[in-house]
Amino acid sequence: MPFYGKCCILIKFYRVAGNMVVLPGKRQDKRMKKAFTIRTMTIEDYEGLYALWMTIRGFGIRSIDDSREGVERFLRRNPAASVVAVAEDGGIVGGILCGHDGRRGCLYHVCVREDYRRNGIGKAMVVHCMNALKAEGINKVSLIAFTKNDVGNAFWNQVGWTKREDLNYYDFTLNEANITEFNK
Repeated sequence: MPFYGKCCILIKFYRVAGNMVVLPGKRQDKRMKKAFTIRTMTIEDYEGLYALWMTIRGFGIRSIDDSREGVERFLRRNPAASVVAVAEDGGIVGGILCGHDGRRGCLYHVCVREDYRRNGIGKAMVVHCMNALKAEGINKVSLIAFTKNDVGNAFWNQVGWTKREDLNYYDFTLNEANITEFNK
């Protein structure tokens, strides 16, 4: 059964074709919208996805985890949950690395190319990921949004995610060579 929950209002704008979501060329209010297709990510998408990451202001890229080898390892462990949005010209215009540990799902590197935002791409990708996680028996999903990421935080609030105020998030670095650099 597909995930609907707090996102059910989003589904009515999408025609489902297999496990892909294809959006029509025009919105109900007659504004033009950029056509795109949502599909499961493969390692062949890496170059386009990395190029997209490099265009996102404030985006943190880890030297090892976000390398081709790191993403390939992630996709092997989570083959069906990560997603890309592809424009009509074949370019990658959105992506989410999505995986789980058997108990909780997690979304990483959620992004949409700036000129494709406000077209429903982020919502469609999130729904795709949540359906994939639900199909694998995962019942809860989390993500991290940097506090300075105003666009991202506004998006998560808008689509019904809950900001946790009851916990602290901790990191411990096991490999000092896995350096994070932020795009300017």
